[in-house]
Amino acid sequence: MEFLLWILAVVLVVAGIVALFRRQLLWGIMLIIVGLLVGPGGVSVFT
Repeated sequence: MEFLLWILAVVLVVAGIVALFRRQLLWGIMLIIVGLLVGPGGVSVFT
């Protein structure tokens, strides 16, 4: 389960960075923050 959360967090952060490059600032920042919260290194919302 921890590995899946890690993968999900990486995908969210990468999607956020891509959104930032597309000038979608608010959406990109939101995706990065959610990715950091979901990841096992952050404050996981699932545990």
